[in-house]
Amino acid sequence: MSSFRLRFLAFVPLAVGAVALPGEAQRAQQRGNDAIRIPYERYKLANGLTVVLAPDHSTPRASVVVYYHVGSKNEVTAHTGFAHMFEHVMFTGSEHVPYGTHDRLTEGVGGDNNGFTTNDETVYYENIPSNYVESALWMEADRMGFLLGKLDSAKFAAQRDIVQNERRQRYDNQPYRRAPEIINAAMYPASNPYSWPTVGYMADLREASVEDVKNFFRMYYAPSNATLAIVGEFNAADAKKWVAKYFGDLPRGKPIMRPAVRRATLTQEKHLVFEDRVQVPRLFIAWPTVGSKANDTYALNALGSILTGGRTARVTKALVYDRQSAATVNGGQNDREEVGEFVVSMDPRPGHTLTELEATTDSIIERLKHEGPTAEEMQRATAGIEFDFVSNLESNLGKAMLLSTSATYFGDPGHFRTEYAKLKSVTAADVKRVANTYLGSGRVVLSVVPAGKTDLAARPAASTKVIPSANGGPYTMGGESK
Repeated sequence: MSSFRLRFLAFVPLAVGAVALPGEAQRAQQRGNDAIRIPYERYKLANGLTVVLAPDHSTPRASVVVYYHVGSKNEVTAHTGFAHMFEHVMFTGSEHVPYGTHDRLTEGVGGDNNGFTTNDETVYYENIPSNYVESALWMEADRMGFLLGKLDSAKFAAQRDIVQNERRQRYDNQPYRRAPEIINAAMYPASNPYSWPTVGYMADLREASVEDVKNFFRMYYAPSNATLAIVGEFNAADAKKWVAKYFGDLPRGKPIMRPAVRRATLTQEKHLVFEDRVQVPRLFIAWPTVGSKANDTYALNALGSILTGGRTARVTKALVYDRQSAATVNGGQNDREEVGEFVVSMDPRPGHTLTELEATTDSIIERLKHEGPTAEEMQRATAGIEFDFVSNLESNLGKAMLLSTSATYFGDPGHFRTEYAKLKSVTAADVKRVANTYLGSGRVVLSVVPAGKTDLAARPAASTKVIPSANGGPYTMGGESK
């Protein structure tokens, strides 16, 4: 496998009010067998804001991304859902940008804007015609620095109601949608911030006050906890002036104490059953693994492709096509910043049971753990993962997200080069090793079944019933509140 490296030149001028980063603020230059080249420049403002500029003059459009290093992981028990709630609040207008202006200056001129929240980050972005880059920067700076002046109790209560409705619509009342949060609650101790859902528990959302979320905002939504990326058609000199003009005077945030998180370790299997408003039972098998910073995540991604990645993948082929015992098979490595899970899910065909699917899946995995993948499987898995990685760079937004993620978690926007080299260098021995290391007996097996039909669970006699809280709080699993 080839390794890919890019060099960066070190003499790009910094923006007004910036402080230099040794060896950075550099432009990418193709060298040797480099396959991916994203010219960029990185610098920091005096208030701690990381700025990444990547001009690309191929189309008259640009993307602006503000990447806050805060997610549900930064919440605490009984106060969940705050990060996601602020994703909504930050679209309601700030002190100098009235509600509706954001859409008028993006969608109204042929662009778009949106945001999302995960366990680890909160991200806002605009895709706009290139002559609206300054407008996007002005709007993002205003909600970073002047949001709370327009956040009153009435506006907060309205957004809290919207988030509660989203919780009902997308999680509580959507078939199988509670499965991921049940798995996380079973896999991690209640004190682990990855144990609760990003959307939060309904009980916590109801009790949240406007002062609670204001304090959360003051701590995390500051320049020193954010990365700003601009990718596409723009003039770098103009962009630096605009960044300094709109972001330069915003105050640095307080020092952040990030939670110390350990990856989950299960000493034995947890077999669970959850009754839902579904017509067909579904089986989930989940093992705790590692997060995105660990090298094993690359081999785990390849393992996921080999087991469930397509019609020729081992579990998919065996269950869906050869035996025709399953209607669907999905799964793979789910990595977050600090932790990860390897999850396989499947729906049975009529006449087949979840117990049967579990046993067959286990036998397929055990064979892979013993023999390892074939050369053909490795080639197919690596090619597919590489294709997905490169395809993500077709858009300005895809490049902006990659540069922001690399800067946020690795302190280097160019970390994508290391990531690309590592995903291409995974070997069959690596895949065999991670299968044996992580896919063991310490796991969560969850059966989601129609109400009143717990007998349809995989190994029903061994399955503990999961009971949702009456007030919308954590689940109860076999007498244990989680």
